[in-house]
Amino acid sequence: MSGLTAPLATSPLAEWLSYLEKLHTSAIDLGLDRVQAVAQKAALTKPANRVITVAGTNGKGSTCAILESILLKAGYSVGVYSSPHLVRYNERVCINGSELPDAAHSEAFAFVEQQRGDISLSLFEFGTLAALRLFQTNKVDVVVLEVGLGGRLDATNIAEHDVSVITSLAVDHVDWLGDDINVIGYEKAGIFRSGKPAICGQPNPPATVPAHADDIGAKLYQVGYQFDYALTEDSWTWHSGGFTLENLPVPSLPLPNAATALMALAVAELDIADQHIVEGLASASLPGRMQRVGEHPLIIMDVAHNPHSAEYFARQLTVIKQKEAKGRIHAVVAMLHDKDIASTVAEMKGVVDCWYPASLTGPRAASASEILAHLPAETVGFDSPEAAYDKALTEAEPQDVVIVFGSFYTVGQISSHIEVNKQE
Repeated sequence: MSGLTAPLATSPLAEWLSYLEKLHTSAIDLGLDRVQAVAQKAALTKPANRVITVAGTNGKGSTCAILESILLKAGYSVGVYSSPHLVRYNERVCINGSELPDAAHSEAFAFVEQQRGDISLSLFEFGTLAALRLFQTNKVDVVVLEVGLGGRLDATNIAEHDVSVITSLAVDHVDWLGDDINVIGYEKAGIFRSGKPAICGQPNPPATVPAHADDIGAKLYQVGYQFDYALTEDSWTWHSGGFTLENLPVPSLPLPNAATALMALAVAELDIADQHIVEGLASASLPGRMQRVGEHPLIIMDVAHNPHSAEYFARQLTVIKQKEAKGRIHAVVAMLHDKDIASTVAEMKGVVDCWYPASLTGPRAASASEILAHLPAETVGFDSPEAAYDKALTEAEPQDVVIVFGSFYTVGQISSHIEVNKQE
């Protein structure tokens, strides 16, 4: 605590974010004691009548977006907390589908600052508490919380939630969670609550997931057992027990996440009609997930940053190449060095024709040369995602596809780059 002076409730959001980055020495500091103490003092642990918490290696954001879309169609007011953001911090807190103004975040940060006393909080912990405050003051009906990292020790786990969701399980964040899938399963299952519904959308999860549910008496709903789904030619079917939904619209987001979201809503004790589900699925979308930002060439951005998400992205691109764009696929890729670069790139090699690897900046950034080590010898690297993207556009033909992937940072930088180019 180096004598920093806290901004005011009326200070610019940028001033608050700068202050919070300097306030705590570690960006990631797993453990709930500090953040829980502040949450309890500030009465933030139950920010709404219904709280759904979503953990998982991949698919958290998509699942949250589908939950939000259906709940809004059903007439509920909904608060969603997600991370990381692509371009603006404000993206992390949405109420009824909209971001909040800077001033609202500054006021919430000032409230948390006043409540924490001399307790040190990381930026993510501070942001989580501020989000809970914003949901509380806006009196939303349902809060959807996306877990940041792991589950058991993530700041979002201080909330008293009614439904717990695990979307998928794979090895990622090795520096923090290790590479043992059983340990990862246990960490994610740490969001389960005794006597409450716990949804698992990962087929055949590690034994630690059902074991933990059993240990604490959580009611586990496992895909392939308590619920399942099937894709038909142009629609899909979902069922749980004797209940079936047929002729559902195929969403733009991954179908396994949609099926998991429907199970969460089925046990959330909320008033949702079939028509709300149909309308919500049809309209659900999320920036940076199979996001189309241009045609001729088709430009698609996806935050795929590990082998599991890259494999899904590659499968989607195969379908697009069969049905829509018959040309080559040009891939702009930039990643963080603590990710499995070799395996992620390997998943994409079967669909990508031309590579444009780029360096990110920052302490966790991988250089273009780190990615080049896993690509054909003639591949050229770039100093930035923007430079790589501009080069890909100059080389792509109208019938081609340009993809951007590898990190939230990569997609965020290209999103900003596209916006700047539009304004010029």
